[in-house]
Amino acid sequence: MSDLKHEFWDRLDDVRAGMLGIKGQGRLVAMSPQVDDDVPGHIWFITAKGTDLATSTADGAKPAQFVVAGDGAGLYADVDGTLAQSENPQALEEVWNFMAEAWFEGGKQDPDVVLLKFTPATAEVSITPENGVKFLYEIAKAHVTGEVPDAGEQGTITF
Repeated sequence: MSDLKHEFWDRLDDVRAGMLGIKGQGRLVAMSPQVDDDVPGHIWFITAKGTDLATSTADGAKPAQFVVAGDGAGLYADVDGTLAQSENPQALEEVWNFMAEAWFEGGKQDPDVVLLKFTPATAEVSITPENGVKFLYEIAKAHVTGEVPDAGEQGTITF
């Protein structure tokens, strides 16, 4: 059995989007997660002033939830943690990308840019084969041998 926490961080790099929201608000929005190896243990998001997430975190960190269903990465997770605004210019530099550039005319210096830092606490995680062919092979093999297919691993992790 692999280390689920390590697999989570490793595969999160290949996830394009997940659903992020403040606990108790009942609304999750699609956001693109970024990981900065120089500041481990956090998931970063770029949003704009005036969005629900920016407004909700303007007065401090809030309990939050991040949900991932990344077929290509073989990562499925429901992550609880805290979401806060960050003024870390190095983290913004590291996570800035072409998608963010498309939303903000002024680039990283645009006054509407808000960097959000999600600090995970616990997560329910499922790791599945990244390759669809391997999964189909496991299903076919199970039909022939009668064995249970290797559909990956799942469990709870604490960060």
